[in-house]
Amino acid sequence: MKENDTWTLDGHTFSSRFILGSGKFSLPLIEAAIKGAGAEMVTLALRRVNTGGKANIMDYISKSVTVLPNTSGARNADEAVRIARLSREICHTPFIKIEIMKDSRYLLPDNAETIKATETLAKEGFVVMPYMFPDLTAARAMKDAGASCIMPLAAPIGSNKGLVNKEWINILLDEIDLPIIVDAGIGKPSEACAAMEMGVTAIMANTAIATSGNLVQMAEAFRLAIEAGRTAYLAAWPRPSKRGRPLESLDGIFAGRRLGGDDHDRRKDQPHHCDGRSQKDPCLLYQGPHDLRARHGPAAIHHAGRCGAPHERI
Repeated sequence: MKENDTWTLDGHTFSSRFILGSGKFSLPLIEAAIKGAGAEMVTLALRRVNTGGKANIMDYISKSVTVLPNTSGARNADEAVRIARLSREICHTPFIKIEIMKDSRYLLPDNAETIKATETLAKEGFVVMPYMFPDLTAARAMKDAGASCIMPLAAPIGSNKGLVNKEWINILLDEIDLPIIVDAGIGKPSEACAAMEMGVTAIMANTAIATSGNLVQMAEAFRLAIEAGRTAYLAAWPRPSKRGRPLESLDGIFAGRRLGGDDHDRRKDQPHHCDGRSQKDPCLLYQGPHDLRARHGPAAIHHAGRCGAPHERI
């Protein structure tokens, strides 16, 4: 991977692209995430901080690691703002991950309330990191409200289902010029790698490591997968199109593009090479024997009449 490949969040620079989530929590998990995955940021629910009792989880987190409190338990913007203010006083950090979930079964985020909380907290100087359902309109509103990044869920929290929302996250990558951090649902290292290949800034995970048979090994696997995905992204691997395309007439599609074999799904249209070829050479638009009418319709018949290369009889 490229040296000094750092990323910045509101003036704070990080080298690691792995963030430990807060779903399942234990001291061995924190140690594994920091040592094995190289985490420089650890998410923490305020309820896990004990300021006047026995063990305080803050005592086990290195000063070199950024603590990211979240508003877990908030059901609306007002509750999230109140938790955020308490977190800043207790954890002594401007970072806050907004989690607002009215849904107690699937723990899906409430985008509308999250936008409200983002606006309030950003004005108060917080580094706001909103957990959200990947929706472009909501993401734009969060950015306008002062969010420092966007944290779309890949799949429901704790589900380990992977990149269920891949295409929607791709749209955010296209349209939102803020760090995109995939949060929730990543179930294995290969999925973290795939997300990094898409171009996301970082990965937040918890359950996949916490429920593994070996915390340190799985944390290290995530680190290596994230590095591999990031390296592939920097190498500019040939990705498929992320954008839709206006519907065109069939004549335009078939007369101007190659559709045979693997070319059908290529990101960029290829020129049609029939013109000027020998009568004995096969047509590059319609490769191999097939029934033009059955497979490609009237436009193909029209093409066959204009192309000098041989086609199967219709």
